[in-house]
Amino acid sequence: MVHAYSMWVAGKEQPGEAEQIPVEDPATGEIFAQCHAASTADVERTITLAHEAFKSGIWSKAPRHHRADVLDKCAVLLTEALSSMIPLEVRQTGRAIREMNAQVPSLVRWFKYYASLLRVEEQPVLPTTGKLHNFLQRAPLGVVVQITPFNHPLLIAVKKLAPALAAGNSVVVKPSELTPLTTLQLGPILKEAGVPDGVFNVLPGYGGTTGKALVQHPLVRKVDVTGGTASGRAIGGIVGGNLARYTAELGGKAPLVVFEKADVQLAVNGIVFGSFIASGQTCIASTRIIVDNMILSQLLEQLKAKTDSITKRMGAPNNPESAMGPLISAKQLGNVEALVNEAVDSGKATAVTGGSRMKDISTLDGTDFSQGYFYPPTILVSSEGDSILETRIWREEAFGPVIVVVGFDTEEQAIKLANNSEFGLGAGIWTQDLAQAFRVSEQVDAGITWVNTHHRNDPSSPWGGAKSSSGVGSENGIDAYHAYTTIKSTIINYASTEESLATDDWFRDGTGSVRYG
Repeated sequence: MVHAYSMWVAGKEQPGEAEQIPVEDPATGEIFAQCHAASTADVERTITLAHEAFKSGIWSKAPRHHRADVLDKCAVLLTEALSSMIPLEVRQTGRAIREMNAQVPSLVRWFKYYASLLRVEEQPVLPTTGKLHNFLQRAPLGVVVQITPFNHPLLIAVKKLAPALAAGNSVVVKPSELTPLTTLQLGPILKEAGVPDGVFNVLPGYGGTTGKALVQHPLVRKVDVTGGTASGRAIGGIVGGNLARYTAELGGKAPLVVFEKADVQLAVNGIVFGSFIASGQTCIASTRIIVDNMILSQLLEQLKAKTDSITKRMGAPNNPESAMGPLISAKQLGNVEALVNEAVDSGKATAVTGGSRMKDISTLDGTDFSQGYFYPPTILVSSEGDSILETRIWREEAFGPVIVVVGFDTEEQAIKLANNSEFGLGAGIWTQDLAQAFRVSEQVDAGITWVNTHHRNDPSSPWGGAKSSSGVGSENGIDAYHAYTTIKSTIINYASTEESLATDDWFRDGTGSVRYG
């Protein structure tokens, strides 16, 4: 009998009233766990408890140094729990354990960063005219809702949680129904660290029911979502109706431009990392590879060899030697297949390698690929001229391990191709010409641009889109912390009583001058 995971509400495990969610292992298709889901009544109770915790001041009005100490303790306890959390993260996502062993331990940096920010944050005093002392304070918003995706369950949860808790808010997280389990494990960790009951809550459920009930609740003062563009627009419409704050990290179709002066092998290593990490299921995956025609043939040859080596080393996600895991679900696999097949069948694209679902047996460890949702790393090129630019897979987010490679002759052409997208989240530039790197990075429409590297992510570095299809606002850094606060301006008149009587009696007799402002 599979284990049933409960919701986390007000500091303890709670059953949910909605139908339980089956949690599937993407590598085998096996349902290995059940998860309680929140009904609309569960949402109402949880939001009310979170609001009561906020109004009590137990966290929202706690000294900032106390909140900082608790966040540091969260980092310590999370580190101690990694040995049990990583295998579960691997099983529910299908991500290769070599990836999770690298990614998950880095999460503690977010708790540490925002703890440090609390300790060093300065409060501005403004140069207001007159004998006035005008200082600013950051105050928490109240109850905030965070909706996290399936691809990086723990990473994105912690990225959102740390600034929200640092600011003093009460938080309700709705993890993806595909990968809710490790987010639930954060509950006992944060409680032991000192986060009061009701301040951190996890409500698994489906977007159309649990998610909708959360984001439309009138007590919710901010919604922070990572997901697809269509979902982000729909949620934004609801949140806007309540005049609540909104942050959304949405779709991407990142260009990666390789210039003639790049080191080709270095660029190839960067392409496969940027494109195939997490089986291509990342919002900043470098899916449009734009290469100087002078080195295109050489790069394609080396890129194919590197990609084929990944395919040969695919196996069970819990195998430390496995290079890449499956896609998250049958639905996601179907989406990738449809986009690739349409491009190839139209005669506008050719597969250099990959291009069809894996159904054989792994030569690495004997894994039966047909039981899971495995798709090989795939390279597509134009069948004739630039014909692939006419396909949907050039324009639309596949969210899978598929890249499109096109050539260019001039720097201007490269920039035009890079910006030929409704998305503008991430971008990559590969060149050893420093002047070119500066020049091109200024012209690429992306919120994050990497030069001679990819997918670098630090708690201090803003992470957000430059075009509306890629979202609103940004994660990370002081901006994310500010987005979870409201400004409180306090103006104190320190003029003497005599001065105030002389200057601030607006309705005194006579026609003498009066102040304004």
